[in-house]
Amino acid sequence: MTSPSSDLSAVSRRTEQAAPRAHGDVLTAISDGMVALLKEFYGHGPTRTKSYYADDLVVCVLRGGFSRVEQTLLEGGRGAAVIEQRVAFQELMRQRFEEVIERATGRRVIGFMSGNQQHPDMMCEVFILAPTDLVDHDETSAALAATRPA
Repeated sequence: MTSPSSDLSAVSRRTEQAAPRAHGDVLTAISDGMVALLKEFYGHGPTRTKSYYADDLVVCVLRGGFSRVEQTLLEGGRGAAVIEQRVAFQELMRQRFEEVIERATGRRVIGFMSGNQQHPDMMCEVFILAPTDLVDHDETSAALAATRPA
């Protein structure tokens, strides 16, 4: 037989596990997760990050993330090569980026767009979450199937 205090403790644990995350905690998880990925794969992370999450949209803006190689290319007038390499990198990282967003929000990502600029240096990652009224249900299913390996 369990005591009333142990029953309350079990209920409290279930409630904590089922409770939605606070908005600030979600934003922190998004920013921290994106920085960690970039740090892992670039060797260093951005110096500033700000994330936004409203309705079915997540936007993460990152600053100060050029590697020494990229900075050298920029200084040598090869900015287009830096952007081209970043676009290729972001396409390869898509699934990892989406996993960060899905873990933080508890929702599936059905759209991902990415952009870069050099002056001032900024990366912007944009995610569309399901469910959304922007996309019909059959399109959402097709989008999820297209972005996830079978």
